[in-house]
Amino acid sequence: MLGRLNSVRTALLGLMSSGVSKGPVDLSQYRSAMTSTSQKPEIATFAAGCFWGVEHIFLKHYPPSENKGILKTSVGYTGGKATSADPSYREVCAGTTDHAEAVRIEFDPSIVSYAQLVEFFYRTHDPTTINRQGPDVGSQYRSAIFTHSQEQQSVAEHVTKQVQDAHFTLKGQLIATEIQEAGPWYDAEDYHQLYLIKNPSGYQCPTHYLHW
Repeated sequence: MLGRLNSVRTALLGLMSSGVSKGPVDLSQYRSAMTSTSQKPEIATFAAGCFWGVEHIFLKHYPPSENKGILKTSVGYTGGKATSADPSYREVCAGTTDHAEAVRIEFDPSIVSYAQLVEFFYRTHDPTTINRQGPDVGSQYRSAIFTHSQEQQSVAEHVTKQVQDAHFTLKGQLIATEIQEAGPWYDAEDYHQLYLIKNPSGYQCPTHYLHW
């Protein structure tokens, strides 16, 4: 089921995949390496609506070139049916695979903690809506945290409670974010990667800004 905005996005993607150039972009500044030799990089996976904007806001505030903890990102699909392996963007948008559009973040835990990234995730979207962000509607746009260890699960649950108490309880709102163990990850098509870096005037969900 595609809404009007998805139709617009699909048309734009058709231009991208047909080879229309948006001008050269130095993508190396959006990749970094670990600064600590005593720790290994960790992975955080978040879904918060259209993955273009989710990736963009994380990179805007944690640019890898400035050594703020995020090493690199990728956008893709996760949390879907086991029978729907390696789905395409159009299949995910159709809502038949149950995958979420998500961002996979490799980070340096000696610089930024998982708890900080979870709290920032909540700041960047509306976690109280079910299967939607702003005008984008569908299960692929759900708010979700996909955890990669029991420790991440505990941290995500703890931070969620803190955010609920601090920012939503007094408003009579409840966080609807799903917290679940990460399953298979499928990278999205190449033209989705760093989309808003390559296309600054591209579509960005209006809920993707710092809410506090």
